[in-house]
Amino acid sequence: MRKRAISNKPSTSNGVKVLLCEDVKKLGWFGDIVEVNEGYARNFLLPQGLAKIATDEAIKALAKEKAVRAEQRITEHKRLENVAKKVEGAEAVLAAKANEQGILFGSITSGNIAANLRAQGFEVADDVVELPHHIKQVGAHSVTLRFAEDLTTKITVAIVPEGAEITTEQKARTDTDDNTD
Repeated sequence: MRKRAISNKPSTSNGVKVLLCEDVKKLGWFGDIVEVNEGYARNFLLPQGLAKIATDEAIKALAKEKAVRAEQRITEHKRLENVAKKVEGAEAVLAAKANEQGILFGSITSGNIAANLRAQGFEVADDVVELPHHIKQVGAHSVTLRFAEDLTTKITVAIVPEGAEITTEQKARTDTDDNTD
């Protein structure tokens, strides 16, 4: 009986090169040629239309569109940089029902914060607001907004109990809709 040699090198025999037909998060951009596990390509990327097997014909067919998409990504990133600069240091003031100890009866979510910022004129989508958990306490909270992988900014979210005295500046920023879950 023969023993097989054991190698410390990773095996690349089950990898396949594919041409991405869409931007795939944490894998690559449209038009990139990436090597992925054969099962990932066969069971997910190819059936979903996210990739094609990398052939010379497919690469040539997507070359022009790849350049257009790269320009669009650059333009979108610049737009997001401008939005991040405008919103940096902003304050969102939300009123919510709370008990005497300052514990909210509901919670403040990323959607509530984004809606408040949009009401102030900022272009902020709900998924941009990063909350490790919903806010359930009255007070000031520092919140991160992630516009892109390399583009983040911080804002302050002030939670005040409903019916409390609010300064006129805070009142202008307070969303009058029901902000609790």
